[in-house]
Amino acid sequence: MHTYIALLRAINVGGTGKLAMARLRQLCEEAGFQTVQSYIQSGNLVLQSSLTEAKVKAELEALLEKELGKPYAVFVRTADELQQVLKSNPYEDCQVVFFDHKPKLGGVVAPDGEELSTGKREVYVHYPNGMGKSKLKAPGLKDGTGRNLNTLRKLLAMAEDTGKS
Repeated sequence: MHTYIALLRAINVGGTGKLAMARLRQLCEEAGFQTVQSYIQSGNLVLQSSLTEAKVKAELEALLEKELGKPYAVFVRTADELQQVLKSNPYEDCQVVFFDHKPKLGGVVAPDGEELSTGKREVYVHYPNGMGKSKLKAPGLKDGTGRNLNTLRKLLAMAEDTGKS
């Protein structure tokens, strides 16, 4: 049995992809996932499965499309992978944007001193003046899903606790 962290893109953000976390957990359990937990309302899951990472992603994307009527991307990591993402972070504070593959960042415009650093399947984005005030233009980021460090640390702790049981 493997413990996975699943990050759902565009769930309960700006009025789109509305899905109660209790319903999401129920859907996951009905699909055969075990020890399903959610964290906050923006589509963060910790779950267990004997499936591969790719199959977990495919199953979750299929159940979201069936439930919500359109496709939603899901980015899956193991606890070890998420721990490495946090260890590899070059900034004191940042947003981490997750992808399925090594991201390509062309056309980046960072007028307010924003910094971007590419990981294996992630991009670390440092907003020195805060994300809300940023005028950063990075077209390649739109296909991923971002999480702040506090959320990622909490998800890792949940995954590590789940893996012990």
